[in-house]
Amino acid sequence: MVLGWILIAVIAVIVIAFIGYYNRFTVMENRVNNSLSQIDVQLKKRADLVPNLISTVKGYAKHEKGIMQDVTEARKALLSAKTITEKVKAGAELQTALKSIFALAENYPQLRANENFLQLQQELSAIEDKVAYSRQFYNDSILTFNNMVETFPGFMFARLYGKKEKHFLEIKAEERAVPKVSF
Repeated sequence: MVLGWILIAVIAVIVIAFIGYYNRFTVMENRVNNSLSQIDVQLKKRADLVPNLISTVKGYAKHEKGIMQDVTEARKALLSAKTITEKVKAGAELQTALKSIFALAENYPQLRANENFLQLQQELSAIEDKVAYSRQFYNDSILTFNNMVETFPGFMFARLYGKKEKHFLEIKAEERAVPKVSF
């Protein structure tokens, strides 16, 4: 009789462990997916501000069409990117193009004083901070997930459930370099 109760208790503990680890993996994967989605949201917000910025700058810098074209092309690339790698690359290109516009503004004091330009510049700066935070949150979520997949006893359940290590969002060496802006 006692042996029966011990057997039931052991089976219950095993079932609870299986359910618990399954739920933990599910929650962690949802957190990773959510953090990736947050990066998309911030990149889309940045892309949506670009047309307003371009129209504000165009009035002051009519002869700087090359820069405006670069920004427009970078925005199109961001909006058409499908994978996270493509989105990160396109986002970096858009960021570089936007830096060119802000550098251009240095040559036009009345543009720098323009209220719309200043507001757009502040909004883009805030979005850049949110993009950086979203990327950090994504990598932190990946770290938590990978720790679970690689440590005992999580790795046993990970193999059982077919969970594999996920990759961090990395910035390529050429994207880490300080962009050179010249006119």
